[in-house]
Amino acid sequence: MFYKETAMATAAIQHHAPALRQKLSKLNIGDNFAIVKSARMGVNTQLFFDFAQAINMPYKELSGLLNISSRTISNYHDKKKNLEPAYSEHLLKLIALFNKGEEIFGSTAEFNYWLRKPFWNAKETPFDWLNTSGGIDLVTDEITKLAYGDAV
Repeated sequence: MFYKETAMATAAIQHHAPALRQKLSKLNIGDNFAIVKSARMGVNTQLFFDFAQAINMPYKELSGLLNISSRTISNYHDKKKNLEPAYSEHLLKLIALFNKGEEIFGSTAEFNYWLRKPFWNAKETPFDWLNTSGGIDLVTDEITKLAYGDAV
């Protein structure tokens, strides 16, 4: 039943995408202190679904980045339970990264393309690093260098 409702919600959210992006941009994630403070309280699981829709990422793929199963997220959502602090922090850091990536690359689609493109002749992509908090920090540092014109 959840998946049928999700498909209907997906169509509705895609129709209202600008409002959704505006909602995500109002989060207080401007610095690490704000992220940790919010994460310690736990974030509502609806934020996970809103973010996945905003960046056009399948729920299963996003939950994999958080190192939690999509079924667990679904159960939390059904029980109206907040994400645990570690998952909340990871999600908030991803949101901050995507906000910055969209600002630098001009669109989420362009940022997603860059994330999946291997560095130089390496096999790993920046996307591969997003399953850890430290990896998110490294990718954030890399796109900040790009914004200032450094070669990455």
